[in-house]
Amino acid sequence: MTNGAAGERDSAMRQLALELQLADYARFDSFYGGPNAAVLEAARHAARATGQQVNWIWGAAGSGRSHLLQAAVAEAGEAGALCAWLPLTSAELAPEMLEGMGHLDLLCVDDVDSVAGDPGWESALFAVFEELRANSGRLLVTAAVPMPQADFKLRDLASRLASGPTWRLRPMDDDECLQALQLRASWRGLDLPAEVGQLLLQRTERSNKALFALLDTLDKAALAAQRKLTVPFVRALLDQQLTPIRPGKQ
Repeated sequence: MTNGAAGERDSAMRQLALELQLADYARFDSFYGGPNAAVLEAARHAARATGQQVNWIWGAAGSGRSHLLQAAVAEAGEAGALCAWLPLTSAELAPEMLEGMGHLDLLCVDDVDSVAGDPGWESALFAVFEELRANSGRLLVTAAVPMPQADFKLRDLASRLASGPTWRLRPMDDDECLQALQLRASWRGLDLPAEVGQLLLQRTERSNKALFALLDTLDKAALAAQRKLTVPFVRALLDQQLTPIRPGKQ
């Protein structure tokens, strides 16, 4: 998704505009820092043009990598920057789409390691990196592994991507997961009691993606049933695999 200031560069970017929507929740204020406060701050700096020219963020699937990149694009775009978020695992993308993106203020590339070893992608990434550097643009990338473990064949590209700091998104313990859930619920305008959050932690996998997807589903079910998120209500939803429950007393 492209975002930000109009002008001469905007016309050059129109051909690259992608129908990739930023998630509504992908904001910095809905991301629980916890053990990853330093990573959150690095992404904020990238969005505000105060950080390193390139940052590499890695972590397990569902750890919040895409959330941070989309939040950076959202904030930078609101400040008037020209920026883009590209999830490289999307089938809609091709290396040619990077042409012209070296004039962006911020380019956020998700799952960059997924194209390691692909000559077309590696050449395109190297070219856009060089353009970004020449134009004082910034590059924020995510991956499932640290930079040294990404199997890039183009040495110049590997050295460029390794030129900035590497940040790891660390897994959260139960208390941190609960706080992250409550922060997301609060951002949604929901009251999530601790006992309900603990129930959710017992009933789903411990990834940000899975937990937050379940919370969003519960939010919709509670709204449809005109109910609050109480332990009996949520347990009934989980036992019925989140099938609708009729409105009634809590």
